[in-house]
Amino acid sequence: MKKQAFILANFGGPRSLEEIEPFLISLLTDQDLIRTNLPDFFHHILFRRIAKNRVKTVEPEYLRMGGKSPIYEQTELWASQLTKVLPGPVLTFHRYLEKTHDAFIRKASVLEADEIRVLPLFPQFTYVTTGSIARFFSEHLPWSIVNKLRWVRSYADHPAFVKISVKQIQNVLDKNKLKAEEVFFLFSAHGVPASYISAGDLYLDECRISVDAVMKAFPNVSHLLAFQSQFGKEEWLRPYTKELVKEPVPWLEGKKTVLFIPISFTSDHIETLQEIGHGYLPEVKRQGFDAHLVPAVGNHADWVDACKDLFFSNSLSNNQMLIRKQGCKTRCSNCRRRCRK
Repeated sequence: MKKQAFILANFGGPRSLEEIEPFLISLLTDQDLIRTNLPDFFHHILFRRIAKNRVKTVEPEYLRMGGKSPIYEQTELWASQLTKVLPGPVLTFHRYLEKTHDAFIRKASVLEADEIRVLPLFPQFTYVTTGSIARFFSEHLPWSIVNKLRWVRSYADHPAFVKISVKQIQNVLDKNKLKAEEVFFLFSAHGVPASYISAGDLYLDECRISVDAVMKAFPNVSHLLAFQSQFGKEEWLRPYTKELVKEPVPWLEGKKTVLFIPISFTSDHIETLQEIGHGYLPEVKRQGFDAHLVPAVGNHADWVDACKDLFFSNSLSNNQMLIRKQGCKTRCSNCRRRCRK
C-alpha cells in the first residue's frame, strides 16, 4: 500500500502584536504577491519599509481580535483533528510566519512517504497564494520531497466546499429569520491586480465558478461578486467592495438586507472580522440597511471532514505546475539555480 503524508498550507497570521511587523515584511516582500520591475534587492528594501509603516495602521485591528490573528491556531487545530482521520502524518505550513519555517522544513525533509498530498486553504487557485507556496517548497525542500508533492490545486466548485458554503449561508438566514429571496448576496473575495489576470492567472474565473456553484442552491436570489483588500495604486479586480458599500442603492435591487459572503476565505481573520465586520457592515447599516456576515467555511463543524474529502480529490497537480514563470528571475526546474539569461 502506498504510504502517504499530508500538508495543510495556509498564509499564517501574527500570533502576537510583536509578530505583526515580521509577518507584514514577509508578506509584502513576496514577489508572487507584489510584483514590480525593480531588482530584487531594491524591491525588498522598498516593501520592507512599507511593511514597517503599516504596522501602526493594522495594530488596532489585531487588538480588536485579542492581539493576534486566529489563522495560526485554526490551522493547527484542523491539522490535529485531521491526524485522527487521515492515513499518515499531517504537517502545517504557514507561508508568512518565518519563525515556523525551519521546523517545517526539517519535518517535511524527512517524511517517509511515497506521496505527499498538499491542501492549500485557498479554494480558488491563484499564483498569489497557492503558487507562492509551491515556489517556496521548490526552493526550500529537497528535490526528492518536491517530486512527491501532489497538490489539490483548487476546489472552487468541489461538492465538499460548496456544501459547507451553502450551509453557512443558510445558518445565517435561519438565525436571523430571513428568507433568501428577500436578501441580497454580496460575495466578497480577496482581490488581485487586474494585470495578473491579463497575464494568465485563473483566479477571476475560479471565483466566478464558486459563486455559480453556491447560487445553484439559491436560484432566485440577487447576488454580486466583488473584491476587497486592495493594496497600492494599481487597478485591481472590480467591483471594489469598499466602493459598493458607500452607495448600496444602485445594486441592492430594492432589497433591505445584505449578506456578506467571504467566498475566497476558509478562515475568519483580519479581512473578514475587521475589514468586513468592522468596516463594510457598519457602512451599510449607517445607510438604513440590514447587513450580516456569513462566517468562513472553516467555522463549520463539518469543515475537517470536508478537508479529508478534499485531500482525496481525484484531480491533483505536481508542484512545478503551480509556479508562475518569472523569466530570468525564476529557478529552473531542472537545475534549481537562478538563471540570468
